[in-house]
Amino acid sequence: MEQFDVKAINRKIRDNLPFSHRWHNRFHIEMPFGLINDPNGLTFCNGEYHIFYQWNPLGTVHKNKCWAHTATRDFVNYRVPTLAMHPTDEHDKDGCYSGCGFTEGGGLRVLYTCNAKDENGVRTPAQRLGTYDGDVVRKDEIVVPKEEPGYTAHYRDPYVFWRHGQKHFVLGAQTADERGCVVIYRENKNGAWEFLGELKTKMSESAEKFGYMWECPALLRFGEYDVLLCCPQGLPAKDFKYQNAHQSGYFAGHASLDSMEMYHGRFTELDHGFDFYAPQVFTHGGRHIMLGWMGMPDRDVDYPTAEKGWVFALTMPRVLTLRQGHIFAQPVKELRALRIEENAVDIDAQDTQNIAVPLGEGAEILLDLEFGKAQNVDIELVYGLEKTVLHYDKKAQVMIIDRSGMKLGGRGTRKFKLYADEKLALDLFVDRTAIEAFFEHGEEVASFFVFPEKNILPEFVIKSDAPLQSVTGRVWELAAIQFK
Repeated sequence: MEQFDVKAINRKIRDNLPFSHRWHNRFHIEMPFGLINDPNGLTFCNGEYHIFYQWNPLGTVHKNKCWAHTATRDFVNYRVPTLAMHPTDEHDKDGCYSGCGFTEGGGLRVLYTCNAKDENGVRTPAQRLGTYDGDVVRKDEIVVPKEEPGYTAHYRDPYVFWRHGQKHFVLGAQTADERGCVVIYRENKNGAWEFLGELKTKMSESAEKFGYMWECPALLRFGEYDVLLCCPQGLPAKDFKYQNAHQSGYFAGHASLDSMEMYHGRFTELDHGFDFYAPQVFTHGGRHIMLGWMGMPDRDVDYPTAEKGWVFALTMPRVLTLRQGHIFAQPVKELRALRIEENAVDIDAQDTQNIAVPLGEGAEILLDLEFGKAQNVDIELVYGLEKTVLHYDKKAQVMIIDRSGMKLGGRGTRKFKLYADEKLALDLFVDRTAIEAFFEHGEEVASFFVFPEKNILPEFVIKSDAPLQSVTGRVWELAAIQFK
């Protein structure tokens, strides 16, 4: 634990900004060195959005889990990140794992999972409160010292929410028979936390296990509806879903904390890309704003930046809305400030089978495709001799993201159902390596990385098997977010 020289680490961060390597992204939060993963402690407090996230400042492997911190008022200008929490004692000596943030008494509190292992590797997960003092997190009392009977030590990732004026938190868990689930605690009038039990779902009643562990849960309210976010691990892949090593998604319905039951629809993925996991949500000003980890557990081989000294990023912030039981996600409107209007290019194609637009180091492409006679459309990002393709099959109503044309990093395909009738709407954000695609006004989303071998700016190309009825839209060059 003595290796965490906070002042030296913070100085090294500042000395390595702004980024210079061609693979470092411009409008996604990254670190100049080390490994980042889950967003943590997302809280609006005293006029700022506070963003903590898992970080290993000592290397690009999943060890030495700390919390980094930044903050922003507008999702464009950010504080220079700092090391806000690191392992210090017998409770979290093996990692400050994921947790949440909330406001209390005008200040910012956190609740996180301490990870400690004995000489035999047996883990003791403890849930601990902390207080952010504007510089670091002061560690406070342990509120849940270990897992409850009937559960394993996979017991982590608390998320605080309120119901009927009382504070609760939901926690990801694994039962003794290795079934994933979530449990809930409630704060009583004396300030102690009571175990309410497991939130029963259709999945817990099924004879077939729905994953062996549910990570990173959150219980949100959308009007009269409840939404349980979670990340089930161990779901078998199917033709059009569950194609990553682990999944991130939600159940929408109604949760009763009296009966500890949730009546809900099917589990739906939040993102169909290769690189999305462990999302967390701010709730402020009538908006649910989500950030996710752009990365994937157990797929480290897919990320060649590790050889350069850093790995992974956070997604752009997205606003979530619920419509007829389905979550739509769209970039926060504040990101429009990154658009460089004087360089914008309007698309109103005459030859709809041959469209090509050169892109800069960062771009947003807002597009409407009217199919006409076309049944198959390819939207390509071309990097010299390399390319990534978003292929839409109108008849099958299937979108395929194909990275097989890239030489470095993760490759392969992801495919999912996308219901577009006569038109396809796309909002595509292309950073240096991080790409986020919002289809049909955010009905479906896909986040993924590409790592061009050569230092070549991409070209945006549209091809189809027959003339499209029309192609209209606009392409903006995007400025970089600023760390100050």
